[in-house]
Amino acid sequence: MVKHIVMFDFKDENKQENIAKAKEMLEALEDTVPSLNSMEVGINFSEEARAMDLSIYTEFDDKAGLEAYAIHSEHLKVVEFIKTVVIGSKVSDYII
Repeated sequence: MVKHIVMFDFKDENKQENIAKAKEMLEALEDTVPSLNSMEVGINFSEEARAMDLSIYTEFDDKAGLEAYAIHSEHLKVVEFIKTVVIGSKVSDYII
């Protein structure tokens, strides 16, 4: 099984609205991308300086499933939006 975790740091402009929209768009992928087994999308509540604003946790059967997700047309629409509203992100992919 492959785990894919991404954390995003959003720009200050329209921050809460953009976080909510990104969360909604990401969660819609669970019903759209066949290789996506499960997804959790969480909005940060920590006030630590190192905290990121939004995190996603996804599971796939294998690396091929993750790769199919990465190029899926609906996922690419979400990526396109997120790139316009974030200042940075971090990713971790691993196999268990």
